[in-house]
Amino acid sequence: MGVFVTAVRPRWSDMDAFGHVNHARTVTLLEEARIALLGDEAARRHADGMMRGMVVARLAVDYHAPLVYTGGDVRVEISVRDLRAASFTLDYAVRADPAGPVAVNAETLMVPYNVDSARPRRLTDAERDFLAGWRAGSRSA
Repeated sequence: MGVFVTAVRPRWSDMDAFGHVNHARTVTLLEEARIALLGDEAARRHADGMMRGMVVARLAVDYHAPLVYTGGDVRVEISVRDLRAASFTLDYAVRADPAGPVAVNAETLMVPYNVDSARPRRLTDAERDFLAGWRAGSRSA
């Protein structure tokens, strides 16, 4: 596996006055891609508890080029870094075109969260195994 790739479609309302996807709306596109990984893909691989309690503890975004609104999808690539007992980092690369240059790099520090106790928690074995498969360079299935 190594890198999770998904397509996210910016909405017309995401566009700024210059025809670019607004910088703040780009963060929403990252969230949609993250949900595709930690929600849909995790459930498909029987690690579906992740969406019941996961919070973003840190977000950093670097904008390299504008994402011009075309009405089509953008490509978001996500890999896992710094997988620890109670946190992990997701690295993102966003491209307007699959073969094009990276327009946006981002990272989120994710912390598993127990909603009932309102406290951070440790990753379960299933969650850790799922995330380990998405480390950059990973070949596990």
